[in-house]
Amino acid sequence: MRTVVVGVGNPILGDDGIGLHVVKDLKGRVDVDIREAYTGGMNLLDIIIGYDRVILVDAVYIEDMEVGEVRTFSLDELESAHSSNPHDATLMEAIKSSKRLGEERVPSEIVLVGIRINRVDEFSDILSPQISGSIPEAVKMVLELLGPKEV
Repeated sequence: MRTVVVGVGNPILGDDGIGLHVVKDLKGRVDVDIREAYTGGMNLLDIIIGYDRVILVDAVYIEDMEVGEVRTFSLDELESAHSSNPHDATLMEAIKSSKRLGEERVPSEIVLVGIRINRVDEFSDILSPQISGSIPEAVKMVLELLGPKEV
């Protein structure tokens, strides 16, 4: 089974870059592909196409979560995840469209490790201490999802 872990985020929007920091921590520690994505939708689909299983790591803004909390989600639970660009489709829309067009290499399993952040409204390449403190928990969650054969 081909697996990829993808950190998603914008490295100059502070806490929004948390997914990128988590996958940097995972590099060299796991026996799967590690990728970074700075965008969602169709561009993210291009990165994950051809893999059987995908673990996305990204910032989320969900009201019933505490800031810094880490949870796993199926993409069905987050229909609008991974597309902050109003000119792009969401990842779910991209997947549905590609399947309608006959694409057979869409991953069969996609899991999101989401880290709850506050809304980001200023430029910074530094994570807040609260979100930075979530990196070990997010890394641990990814390692558990991968299991012993891929760690």
